Amino acid sequence: MAQQQGIIFFFIPLLFLLVARCTWCDAYQNYTVGESLGWYDVLEAPKADYQKWASHKNFSLGDFLIFNTDNNHSVTQTYNFTTYKLCDYDNALDNDTLEWAAADPSSTSPHPVSVAVPLVKTGPTYFLSSDYDGEQCQNGQHFKINVTYGQGLPPSLRSDDSPGPVSPQSGDDDSVPETLVPSNFDDPKDTSDDDEVKPSKSIALIPFSNLFGFQLLGLFLVFEFFSF
Repeated sequence: MAQQQGIIFFFIPLLFLLVARCTWCDAYQNYTVGESLGWYDVLEAPKADYQKWASHKNFSLGDFLIFNTDNNHSVTQTYNFTTYKLCDYDNALDNDTLEWAAADPSSTSPHPVSVAVPLVKTGPTYFLSSDYDGEQCQNGQHFKINVTYGQGLPPSLRSDDSPGPVSPQSGDDDSVPETLVPSNFDDPKDTSDDDEVKPSKSIALIPFSNLFGFQLLGLFLVFEFFSF
């Protein structure tokens, strides 16, 4: 009897850990583009490979991409493959392309800039540095991702004043990095409310199967040892 109780007390914490792990897997994420290399073309960051960096990640609505760069590089997001392929922002449409931070060609002393870009639309999404006639984009400063629905948008990203591009402000070399973020930016929090991007009317079974699958597995193990 004492042995059975000891085994049960071992499996009950394991059950809670499994459930907690499932909840964590569904949380929104912040991704730092390029990690420690930042957001630069290969002339400044020869080891940067942004497509390789993105290829192993799962991006969903409500996630944020954090671009750490300087005011000599831009952050442009587009849903237009032609704009992306040509590295040409000049002929882009207002409804498919956003320049979150523009380069400042007149700046003789580059200073750090940090830009937070929320993912608010499912499907292919492209990023590039679009200034200087596309030169930086042609030198490796670009990548594409696919955004899935996931949990949908969190409440902070569902308002009518959806995030838009923000122009960088002038600053000194000794100043802290500029942080260009949408006004409603908040660290993503786990939520399951509905959002303006509607999935199909069928019930999404994956989150439920993950959660209840772990719970049923744990309960099954506990009851098995009770039956000894």
